[in-house]
Amino acid sequence: MIVVHHLNNSRSQRILWLLEELELPYEIRRYPRQANMLAPEALKQVHPLGKAPVISDGNRVVAESGAILEYLADRYDAQQRLTPQNEEEALQSRYWLHYAEGSLMPLVVMRLIFSRMGKPPVPWLLRPIGAAFGNGVRKGFIDKQLATHREFIERHLTTHSWFAGERLTLADFQMSFPVQGLAARGGLNNMPATQDWLANIMRRPAWQRAIQQGGELDLAAE
Repeated sequence: MIVVHHLNNSRSQRILWLLEELELPYEIRRYPRQANMLAPEALKQVHPLGKAPVISDGNRVVAESGAILEYLADRYDAQQRLTPQNEEEALQSRYWLHYAEGSLMPLVVMRLIFSRMGKPPVPWLLRPIGAAFGNGVRKGFIDKQLATHREFIERHLTTHSWFAGERLTLADFQMSFPVQGLAARGGLNNMPATQDWLANIMRRPAWQRAIQQGGELDLAAE
């Protein structure tokens, strides 16, 4: 039995989506976030870094979103439903699989961190300074970088139904979380192709089952 060590409101949601798409049986072990939004210490009993997502498959423990997605597809997608159809689609799928966490998510997380510099747990005397500094970094650097990424993603999806081409691949699972993060923290204004892609994902029965199992995502409050 595959066990998903599931941190609420986190990247592990896309692992549940893949398992539902592959129609695999699995068990969820839930780990609530602490008041500081970090994972509880109990997750370190599963993997030394104590972060989600992480799965157990028998005696094997696999961590990191992309590694988990590739492991599950290689081991369990016998019908190759998520396999790119040609070399170009394979390259696109690999690119977006790595782009999601390597290029896009750091900026999304940075925006979240700097937006919270005027809020607890920052000491109240320092909050005005923290807020001013955070807003300055966001406006002067992060938001400009994210605007470039939004344009890049939208331009790609204008000519592709899915991130790798004309069929669902692991790239779409990996990109689902950061695109939801963009939608929650600034919206997808002037990104109609990206809005359509996200709507297509959220209409999938497997996605809806994964949300039922793992809970709704509230990335704006993360």
